[in-house]
Amino acid sequence: MPLALYALAAGAFGIGVTEFVIMGLLPQVAADIHVSIATAGLLISGYALGVVAGAPVLTILTGRLPRKSVLIGLMLIFILGNAICALAPSYAILMAARVVTALAHGTFFGVGSVVATKLVTADKRASAIALMFTGLTVANLLGVPFGTWLGQHYGWRSTFWAVSLIGVVALAIITSVLPRESERPEASNWREDLAAILRVPVLLGLLTTVLGYGGVFALFTYIAPLLTDIAYLPENAVSPILLVFGGGMIAGNILGGKMADRSLKGTVLGTLAALFVALAITPLAFQSAWSTVAIVGIIGIAAFATVAPLQMWVLGKAKGAGEQLASSFNIAAFNLGNALGAWAGGYAIDHGPGLSSVPYVSALFPVAAVIVALLAMKDDLRQDKAALSAR
Repeated sequence: MPLALYALAAGAFGIGVTEFVIMGLLPQVAADIHVSIATAGLLISGYALGVVAGAPVLTILTGRLPRKSVLIGLMLIFILGNAICALAPSYAILMAARVVTALAHGTFFGVGSVVATKLVTADKRASAIALMFTGLTVANLLGVPFGTWLGQHYGWRSTFWAVSLIGVVALAIITSVLPRESERPEASNWREDLAAILRVPVLLGLLTTVLGYGGVFALFTYIAPLLTDIAYLPENAVSPILLVFGGGMIAGNILGGKMADRSLKGTVLGTLAALFVALAITPLAFQSAWSTVAIVGIIGIAAFATVAPLQMWVLGKAKGAGEQLASSFNIAAFNLGNALGAWAGGYAIDHGPGLSSVPYVSALFPVAAVIVALLAMKDDLRQDKAALSAR
């Protein structure tokens, strides 16, 4: 694989740490700024909604700029946002800083996905996207557990300073390694691109992404209190178990990319079904420490095995739309799922059966995603038959 893909993975690593690390620090953040666990969980929803809003808007605004310059600018936003998080004196300012940081997220992965597919042959496009997202998975394997440990020992603000430093390193790597394009991206009509994305097949693909990843975040947002209050593990076990989750994510990401290069639709359905099973059996696995560790790793595999297939599926359905805009919309869909899942888990905790019900709530999401994916595939079949009849 080209060296430039690893530069994209470096940026993805930094963004992945800032997105996920707060999940292991929710109790500390909530206590320090005097809010409930569920309210602190909304910092994850706020970040996700920032991605949803920022991805399409920034992609449109930067559509005619050189892609390397766009990626560099986004990393600067990322560094600034995390520095503000580290300094935030209140919940409101911390939320605002998370949203600012999130503006870089969706467009980085949207533009980065397009750049990744241009660096390889057509039969390796899903694997190239998976390699870029490996930065996100390594963030969970190394960055998030270390950030959680750092926050528990030196305060959660120290974690955000460390993330800012990661952003500086990622910026240096992208600047030095990623090649500049010989030509600027072709000008496109964003209104026509948007109209193409709003077609039913594309919307069904995006909804599949929302629902699939909603299940992951309905549970993973509250992984720290689930491990300590439901699985009855000590607080110092959270960081090592997050390491297991990160390892599962790396394995799932690579597996999903390779499978999608062979059979895209089969991989979409298979990975979503596997995610449902993993989430549904989580309460049973919480009965012992070893099975808890195992199920966290399995969820990591199932969760990230869906990423490259869903990204490729939406890109395939968005024919006629600008690639960057379609890619950014799907990144926004992932994060809308994050926001929806975090909200659903928090609602179950505060207004429903309580923390123990979160795994069951999360398992409902991939079931809905499979149903939507089947509807999309049925629509594909109908369109193919209509095209054949017309010929």
